[in-house]
Amino acid sequence: MPGAHAVSTFVERFAAAVDAHAQELTELDSAIGDADHGINLQRGMRAAVERLPAGGAAPDAILRAVATALISKTGGASGPLYGTAFLRASQAVAGCGSLEAADVARMFRAALDGIRERGKAEPGDKTMVDAFTPAVDALEAGIARGDDLRTALRAAAQAAGAGSDATIPLVARKGRASYLGERSREHRDPGSRSTTLLFEAAAEALPA
Repeated sequence: MPGAHAVSTFVERFAAAVDAHAQELTELDSAIGDADHGINLQRGMRAAVERLPAGGAAPDAILRAVATALISKTGGASGPLYGTAFLRASQAVAGCGSLEAADVARMFRAALDGIRERGKAEPGDKTMVDAFTPAVDALEAGIARGDDLRTALRAAAQAAGAGSDATIPLVARKGRASYLGERSREHRDPGSRSTTLLFEAAAEALPA
């Protein structure tokens, strides 16, 4: 069962992935946005790692610290959206010393609900929701089948990647990309790509 150490490792793995892909994320955003997604998220996740609580903190405290860092240090849309996601995730597992597979699924479902409420986005709008939604659906389906957490999270990461691929032919209906209309077609949504990195990090770290 994932405990505080696994949750901290998940945050660190996501931060490392954002670092490694910051240029890619920014280049994706330069095509249809403000060209700052990678830079902003990199800044926010570096701050989040610095603010991780010392040993003994509960999973919800770790996730809440990440949310606070992202909201205060990350510019653009990614700060409020990812900050809300981590905040809702922390609330979903409040009081849990360690996480069962069902807790992890509940955590990510709450994160998705927060993103959708904050961004007012639905699947098909060409946003991070297009990757986050199939990922959570796959995670919940795997756990319902009785898959172990590692298998379910790997399926979620694959579903996020497929969801990100599916944003390429879409015309954006939300965010700055929506101002481009048809010109937003044939570009990957950058938030969907960072969402894939999030679930890949979860699949690596949380089943520890």
